[in-house]
Amino acid sequence: QVQLVESGGGSVQAGGSLRLSCRASKNTYNVYSMGWFRQAPGKEREWVAGISRSRGVTSYADSVKGRFTIGQDYPKNTLWLQMNLLRPEDTAMYYCAAAYEYITPPRDAGDYTDWGQGTQVTVSS
Repeated sequence: QVQLVESGGGSVQAGGSLRLSCRASKNTYNVYSMGWFRQAPGKEREWVAGISRSRGVTSYADSVKGRFTIGQDYPKNTLWLQMNLLRPEDTAMYYCAAAYEYITPPRDAGDYTDWGQGTQVTVSS
């Protein structure tokens, strides 16, 4: 298992940008995919974006496509999420997660094994 620590959350106005980071505690050579999820109060955890560690193939939820970009710094064991054109409905706790069995990033939270503690993103109108 790997410990994941997110950072970069905060409060912004609609239309603004934030960049989230997720740092792994050790080498993630055996992690096949990583993803970002979010959870707003009273709602289920929602998949946001995923990336294949070895191929760098990315995928996005329709709600963030064209506004968010997921990326990785493989040597530094770091995952990031660039969020542009933020909307009030993007307000949520954001989590990064690691999956060991899926080369194609899964969209189901149950397929991820390791999770960070989350970082809060608040977008005001």
